[in-house]
Amino acid sequence: MKRQRICPLLLCCLALVLPSVSFAAEPPDLILHNGKIVTVDQQDSIAAAIAITGERIAAVGSNEEILHLKGEQTTLVDLAGQMVLPGLIDSHVHPVDAAMFEFDHDVPDMETLADVFQYVSGRAKVVPKGEWIWVSQVFITRLREQRFPTRAELDAAAPEHAVVFRTGPDAALNSLALEKSGIGKDFQVVGAGYLERDPNSGELNGILRGCTRYIKSDAGSSQKKPSDADRLERLAQLFADYNSVGLTSVSDRYASENSIHLYQQLRQSQKLTVRMMMSHGVSTDGDLAKVKEKIQAIGQHPLRQADAMLRIIGIKTMLDGGMLTGSAYMLEPWGISDIYSIRDPRYRGVRFIEEDRLKELVSTAVAANLQYTAHAVGDGATAALLDAYAEVNKTQPIAPTRPCLTHSNFLSAKAIEQMKTLGAVADIQPAWLYLDARTLKAQFGDDRLKYFQPLKTLFAEGIIAGGGSDHMQKIGSFRAINPYNPFLAMGTTVTRTAKWFEGELHPEQALTREQAIRYYTMNNAHLLFLEDQVGSLEPGKFADLVVIDRDLLTCRAEEIRNTQVRQTYLNGKLIYEGK
Repeated sequence: MKRQRICPLLLCCLALVLPSVSFAAEPPDLILHNGKIVTVDQQDSIAAAIAITGERIAAVGSNEEILHLKGEQTTLVDLAGQMVLPGLIDSHVHPVDAAMFEFDHDVPDMETLADVFQYVSGRAKVVPKGEWIWVSQVFITRLREQRFPTRAELDAAAPEHAVVFRTGPDAALNSLALEKSGIGKDFQVVGAGYLERDPNSGELNGILRGCTRYIKSDAGSSQKKPSDADRLERLAQLFADYNSVGLTSVSDRYASENSIHLYQQLRQSQKLTVRMMMSHGVSTDGDLAKVKEKIQAIGQHPLRQADAMLRIIGIKTMLDGGMLTGSAYMLEPWGISDIYSIRDPRYRGVRFIEEDRLKELVSTAVAANLQYTAHAVGDGATAALLDAYAEVNKTQPIAPTRPCLTHSNFLSAKAIEQMKTLGAVADIQPAWLYLDARTLKAQFGDDRLKYFQPLKTLFAEGIIAGGGSDHMQKIGSFRAINPYNPFLAMGTTVTRTAKWFEGELHPEQALTREQAIRYYTMNNAHLLFLEDQVGSLEPGKFADLVVIDRDLLTCRAEEIRNTQVRQTYLNGKLIYEGK
């Protein structure tokens, strides 16, 4: 067992740098001992005990070394051999929408089209005739049938309602929804996206690719309307559930002004139980000068100041569609597909920001010292974003802003080399591998998935990639869309196995146990500009830590996802205790 010993000189230096914490002079407030402390320092050191003074870690070392520091008021916690990790970090969540998703009514899990039609028919009994029924983010990649519902099927499920089956930037509409939106056979899309048509008749089949902006819905008019107090209460419930699976820091990757206001209220009332680092959402439609003014204003926002609890770290835009819906922008055509209802052999997906405009947006963000990231799923989108970063880097050093690729599921050897050169980082969702590998393999085959979430290669090349969930709906770490349980994600990075999928998806890209832990701790801390404050259990850092029920370094790989959290600490305070 490797052991991190206390360095007296280091403690004295930290006391000078952090005068609010007297490491040498005062006994610690809390000592956890007789455990297996995974520090995630540069040496991946393992210790037996940790001492906490105030909000920060005072010392890490052996039982003897740390217990020697205790005073009369020191609280001792015997870990009885349990493992301790740094507080876990999710680099990509959408908490406000997720927390409110079931405010009006519970939404069941849907794994088949029959489940979808049953839900739509059930809603038709309570929603007034002529109004809208939405099915949101039930991805076709995760349905047994692996396809969109047809216009006729949605008509049959609710003939007197306008029905939208929305999956990210794409949607399938029934006849009344098309009619209410003014979308007929001769409708012309202006800008990105297009309408799918029956290859024989030319009639609209109801699928909108990357142009759901044309849906004229008053969805929600008959639903309960939440107050700000409701939103705050639901957010607090969600954050408590984040804590229950070990999450102490997260990043809202498309924060709105309203979301930011809610986070500020939670912090003021001392109910913010996760560190919240935000990418401010930016719509890139409309006048370019106004979009750039918006980015510049974000750069001057009061929450741009360094703050380890609540901070705007950058902006996020939308560059392409999704792999879960069939609109990710690819280097090569998707191919004719019954799964995604693709009939054009030349179709490569949907791109929302053209080359010159993208470069202008990135340049504006870099000048404002903001991290730029974009929703970029397909290898065509990641290539376009990296090319924009490279162009801007010719005149403005971009590495200090930690240019980011959000999702970046499909990479390439060239993209990885560019990332290394530019100092780019990646925010990648292992749950997508777990839930979607079956459909992706059927659509693309094995060869085109060679660089799908190539985590081992990214680690080997020194590129910092961090794990996120893209949690967007429901409270509950396994029932959520997408699941935000970090142990499911870590287990997936180690095994490369997936739901309803035989074997492993390119197992040569599997992470080691140590790398999987780092993926959800120090790497994410770097993505979110927190690496000097959290992400590892080292003296001087904030005391964010998690006690778990098994040894992630030695348990069966298949059991990692079943890990239970015993205690979660934030700033040295116990914020969650399991049964």
